[in-house]
Amino acid sequence: MSDPTPRRQFLGRLPLPERAFLADALRAETVGGILLLCAAVVALVWANAWPAGYQSVLDRTIGPSAPLHLDLSLDTWAKDGLLAVFFFVAGVELKRELVSGELRDPRAAALPVVAAVCGVALPAAVYALVNLGPGGEPAGWAIPTATDIAFALGVLAVVGSHLPSSLRAFLLTLAVVDDLIAILIIAIFYSHGIKLWALGLAVLGLGLFYLLHRKRVHGWYLYLPLAFVIWALMHESGIHATVAGVAMGLMLRCTKDPGEQHSPAEHIEHLVRPFSAGFCVPVFALFAAGVSIGPSAIGQVFTQASPLGVVLGLLVGKTVGIFGGTWLAARFTRAELNPELEWSDLFAVAVLAGIGFTVSLLISELAFPDDHALAERDKAAVLVGSLICAVVAAVLLRLRNRSYRRIHEEEQAEW
Repeated sequence: MSDPTPRRQFLGRLPLPERAFLADALRAETVGGILLLCAAVVALVWANAWPAGYQSVLDRTIGPSAPLHLDLSLDTWAKDGLLAVFFFVAGVELKRELVSGELRDPRAAALPVVAAVCGVALPAAVYALVNLGPGGEPAGWAIPTATDIAFALGVLAVVGSHLPSSLRAFLLTLAVVDDLIAILIIAIFYSHGIKLWALGLAVLGLGLFYLLHRKRVHGWYLYLPLAFVIWALMHESGIHATVAGVAMGLMLRCTKDPGEQHSPAEHIEHLVRPFSAGFCVPVFALFAAGVSIGPSAIGQVFTQASPLGVVLGLLVGKTVGIFGGTWLAARFTRAELNPELEWSDLFAVAVLAGIGFTVSLLISELAFPDDHALAERDKAAVLVGSLICAVVAAVLLRLRNRSYRRIHEEEQAEW
């Protein structure tokens, strides 16, 4: 007799309820952060246990050489291609914040925007000061300026069960503005040999993308090929290809038409975020985080100017920049800290924002394209600095969470 129970094929397509559960899990900040951390650990183990094999995978070339020179290494596909999806989601988040989030109200947005700007400027200044002397490498000034939104929100979600929701909103707004500044830095300072014909065609493609969206034309089979062409032209132009991702994200409509349950931006982000968090960013981390972590490599992080500047920029520059900038803005302008928050909460978040993983690793490669060894040392510094910030911030947030939990329990007892 045949077995009436259906057998699930190994590695086959999951049933719809399980696929929905997996997609929802990948939208959670904690799951995305855990996957990112696991990918980084795998990369470190792989690169240190079998460096030749790891490098051979990174250098493997795939893609057509004509007409747009897309015969790229897997490493380049990860940092130029997969991260474009990550920045597309960041662009959608920024657009949503501008239309219906914290950035819509200038008074509410003032403090996190000031925090983001100061949280970029101070780390760059710290890096520059450390690298003033002989042997310094000023080209890496932008490495410690970026906050990793996935890791930071993941840590906050894990340790902050009783923290005010406004603290997450502050961190999210800060991180979104931080991502926008990072994109501008990459586009302006780390794009070389601009090909105007390719850039012009990419801009025309973006115009067509916007026009189709504006005219309410639907169909993924139109937008997906068009998005790839825009990305390829942007890559060919010499502008970093991730700019195409954030540009398309910013073009999506965040308001609902009559009869729509969700805006196009919300709907598309809901579909793309699991792919970004569950595949794109972890694969990028797998290819970017594989650096030597032997005793000599760790020693160089704290003894050489460029990696030391990265660590101090993330730990000191981010903390002082975000906390100090916010305090000065609240002290000398009409901007006010949310009444739900204490300054100690903000200090903990300022330390947390020093986690500069994804974009910092990308800028490490862009800053030193001809000095692989220095890029690797700065990547190690990003990992070390981010780890220190994550641990210190987790302790501080845990203490604040304990205080809020005690207040909550006292209020419950009174009732």
